This record gives sequence, structure tokens and C-alpha cells, in this order.
Amino acid sequence: MTNVDLKKIEEAVKMILEAVGEDVEREGLLDTPKRVSKMYAEMFSGLKEDPREYFNTVFHEDHEELVLVKDIPFFSMCEHHLVPFYGKAHIAYIPKDGKVAGLSKLGRCLESVARRPQLQERITSTVADTIMEMLDPKGVYVIIEAEHMCMTMRGLKKPGAKTITSVARGIYEQDDVKRNEVISYVQMS
Repeated sequence: MTNVDLKKIEEAVKMILEAVGEDVEREGLLDTPKRVSKMYAEMFSGLKEDPREYFNTVFHEDHEELVLVKDIPFFSMCEHHLVPFYGKAHIAYIPKDGKVAGLSKLGRCLESVARRPQLQERITSTVADTIMEMLDPKGVYVIIEAEHMCMTMRGLKKPGAKTITSVARGIYEQDDVKRNEVISYVQMS
């Protein structure tokens, strides 16, 4: 919660509640501004993080084939409407020269990038680019599927609609066989 102005968020929440016609002195709303400010500090904690930090420690293993962590749950906040979107990510890479990261680091990178006002497309690219920069693998392939509350609760109002984004870097940009290998594993239950 470093450098988050909780009081300023509380005041803003009060103003929003008043602007929509709510009584901010109503019992159920008395502590809402404080709860929202703490929630925002947690949900936007990625603004103060650098996802590259999770790859400062790497290991060397005699492995230069697919590494895939799939179905990594995540949530983020749409920067256009400040409502959540959530889903799962699949992160694959092929190590080069045996340079591998701890598996949890892929999920931590995703979480760091997602915990800020965000676009799904940017999360996908940033995760892939971070892994390429820090591990220098033969390739990275990131697929994210998410449901956006801005499409569910307002506007189009289509609950259950999923948005899928993918980014291919390195060998995955040209090699359909390698890309299809990842896709086939992602589709497995």
C-alpha cells in the first residue's frame, strides 16, 4: 500500500456515492469508502512492482523443450471503466541454454502486470516481453482468456462472453507446429 493516498480514494468514493444520489451517512455505506480504498490499494499494487524482478533468480537445467503453466487464474481492472475482468492465462516458453525460472514466477509476473488499471492485450504482451527479456528463451507463447464485466454489466450485457488474446515471441512467431503443441495442451482438461 506504499504511496497510495487512501484518504483521497475515500473522499472520491464518497463523492461518487453522493453523485449517484446515495446517502453516505446510511449505515451500510458508512465504512464503504474506507473498504474501497483498501481494496483499490490491493488491486492496484502492481503499479509499484516491476514484473522483471521475479526473474532475478534463474536455474540451469538440461531442458530445452516446452515449459507450460496453464490455467493460471488472474483478475484485473479495465482501465476504461474501472470494473473487473478475470480469467486464466497459459504461459509457455522454450528455454535456451538450460535457463529456466521457478514455475511460480510465471504466475507472479502475470499477477504483477494484472494488478493495475489494464487492458487484456497489454497484459498478454507485457508478460511475453518480460519473459523474453529476462530468460532469453527460444520463444514465448502467452494466451489469456477473460470475461470482462464491462461487457457483462453494461453496454453489450453479454454474460459469459470470453475475450482471448495471444502473443507469440521468438520461435512461436514462425513455427506453427510449436504453437499448435501449446494450443493442444491448453485444450486438454
